[in-house]
Amino acid sequence: MASDPLLSRSNGNGIKRMSVDNMLSGYAGEFGRWQLRHFVLTSVAWSLEALHTMVMIFSDKEPDRVCTSMDCTALDPCRPGSGWDWVGGTGSSIVSEWGLICGEKYKVGIVQSVFFFGCLIGGGVFGHLSDSFLGRKGSLTVVCALNSIFGLLTSVAPSYWTYTILRFLTGFSTGGVGLCAFVLATEPVGSSKRGVAGMSTFYFFSGGIAILAGIAYNFRSWRSLYVVTSLPSLLYLLIVIPFLSESPRWYLVRGKVAKAMDVMRDISKTNGNELPSDLSLKLDGEDNKDQEAGQEENKISSGSIVDVLKSRVTRSRLILSIAINFLCSVVYYGLSLNVVNLKTNLYASVLINSVAELPAYALTALFLDRFGRKPLSIGTMVMSGLFCTAGFLVGVFGVIEVIRMVCGVIGIFGMAATYNLLFIYTAELFPTVVRNAALGCATQACQLGAVAAPLVVVLGKTFPFALFGVSGIVGGLLVCYLPETMNKPLYDTMDGIEEGEREILK
Repeated sequence: MASDPLLSRSNGNGIKRMSVDNMLSGYAGEFGRWQLRHFVLTSVAWSLEALHTMVMIFSDKEPDRVCTSMDCTALDPCRPGSGWDWVGGTGSSIVSEWGLICGEKYKVGIVQSVFFFGCLIGGGVFGHLSDSFLGRKGSLTVVCALNSIFGLLTSVAPSYWTYTILRFLTGFSTGGVGLCAFVLATEPVGSSKRGVAGMSTFYFFSGGIAILAGIAYNFRSWRSLYVVTSLPSLLYLLIVIPFLSESPRWYLVRGKVAKAMDVMRDISKTNGNELPSDLSLKLDGEDNKDQEAGQEENKISSGSIVDVLKSRVTRSRLILSIAINFLCSVVYYGLSLNVVNLKTNLYASVLINSVAELPAYALTALFLDRFGRKPLSIGTMVMSGLFCTAGFLVGVFGVIEVIRMVCGVIGIFGMAATYNLLFIYTAELFPTVVRNAALGCATQACQLGAVAAPLVVVLGKTFPFALFGVSGIVGGLLVCYLPETMNKPLYDTMDGIEEGEREILK
């Protein structure tokens, strides 16, 4: 036990120093009133991300048409006003306002890809900034401010290309919302509660989509829709963020031990506990014998993706995480895009789909700490892949079409569980100093998968299912090469994780 780098030790001044995980589990509380309040307030940002991302379903839709001519059989479908008009008027979407039909229809797809490309870049940029000088709370503040500004500007875009540029910028800031909120919400949580807490963040994303369906139903103009979906980010910036606390882990790796201890004392007090006066925090893998209090405050541990790639332990984890997240995203977004092809009420369809994902989160949260991250990831990905493969075979042999629909529903159920589980799994695979940078790379891979998904969907009704099936099965097999992280320490430094791996191999 004495060799465990996370156990508390005493320096020459009689101060016991221990890791954040040990202080939470032993004294402050792993998930008490403080963590619950902080978790809920932080995770609301996921609902904001859902608004800014999924608003395109309604703003970029092609509205229904109404015949205004005596002869409705000889109308030119590419010329509005020549005997037909848009239901809801030209201001109901960008398609009706700027005539994005027939030869111009491809521009709608460009906007969607450009948005996700912006998310791809933003995820990497804000992943790095939140690990470095901005911190988790600072980065979340910046992205919420940018989202509200860009969203409001989008509502007054005078042309298609201005709209496209603003959607790229919104994607850039949106790409940092989820990962900053996720890490900020889960880092103050103890190791035994972190898995369930992490899975619960995604209820807020699905809830945001459900709220969006109601907003879009009441605000049918695409310009007013952007105003209404952008104002919550501004309110969150002004009302909620001032009450959030920076992560004690980030304070610790930046050498701000006193501030980290202030947060830990606040956690302990709010949870009805009390920290002994002779306790202090330390980084994992840190040698306590020669540490003096003054030296602690000046020491800053930092890292970047370069450090991740240099380390044998984290390099393979990063490469595998990128590949798995990409494959998962291709399947998740690919299956989700089939909703817009259904000839049903769009508002009801979006609402039903958002609610349908909730059982996947609930079951994953239930089994997460029972079976572990690795077996659950393998199981949900392979299950999704097998049912997508079955959907492909159904199409080849011409079996009843309803069966293929059922295969698709089960496929997206499994991949929705995987998609959200991977956030927790990826975050636990890397130490604090590079966690957001690594999670940013995984998020970029997800966004790249989101960009590729529409290109797969247009290949027809049958082939996409085959590709989704292969992607799910291959992704599940790749997870086999990752280590289990359930109830393992959440390391703070590169030295700490390497030392921890050496201890496991002994």
